[in-house]
Amino acid sequence: MKTCDPAFVEIAGYSGMDFVILDMEHGPAGIEQMQNHIRAAQCSGAVPIVRVGCTEEISKALDIGAGGVQIPQIGTAGEAEAAVREAKFYPTGSRGVCRFVRAARYSVTERERYFPEANETLVIVQLEGQEAMENLDEIMEVPGIDVLFIGPYDLSQSLGIPGQTMHPQVIRQMKKIVEAAHRKGLLVGTFTDDARTLKLWSEAGVQYLSYSVDVGIFADACAGVRREFDAFGIGAS
Repeated sequence: MKTCDPAFVEIAGYSGMDFVILDMEHGPAGIEQMQNHIRAAQCSGAVPIVRVGCTEEISKALDIGAGGVQIPQIGTAGEAEAAVREAKFYPTGSRGVCRFVRAARYSVTERERYFPEANETLVIVQLEGQEAMENLDEIMEVPGIDVLFIGPYDLSQSLGIPGQTMHPQVIRQMKKIVEAAHRKGLLVGTFTDDARTLKLWSEAGVQYLSYSVDVGIFADACAGVRREFDAFGIGAS
């Protein structure tokens, strides 16, 4: 979701979505707006996942109450390890310690409870290029990763066919990741543009399925309304 209005996040939850990915990588919303997006998701029953723009934003996103963080452009085991370190307290990582944050109910949550619970938030790493493919085995060995998320658009670009997410080369590479992850007992996620690709990757065994983008869904809805107008000759020149 790239919105700057938490109402749209809240609506997504009420509509029955299991989770929302709140986008700080490509979206315009900053950390202050993100706090209200997280509240909106929580009050409507959706798990708020924040896609950060860089590892330095991981701790702050978790401090304001994200249920998980999604980290883009992971290409090596070292980068995956750095992401986990930023997201977890001791003994798993070295996240900066502060319990006077929203995630700890501003210190109301007992410290003995907060730190273990905070280490249960999700770490989702995005594999998006040939570098990640070359280092896949090492990345999958990094402890603390909950989901391997395949970014089909960046993967298509790394293969020299930007935007062609249904190209046989892209699908072949994605299926290799899915199969390798299943052999390791790891969860896999990906982005889908439409119901057809959602069905494809669901049947392939992808468990964490991201569907479209709020602005894209709105654009499609507006185009559909316009087609209805045209069908009835409304507004025709």
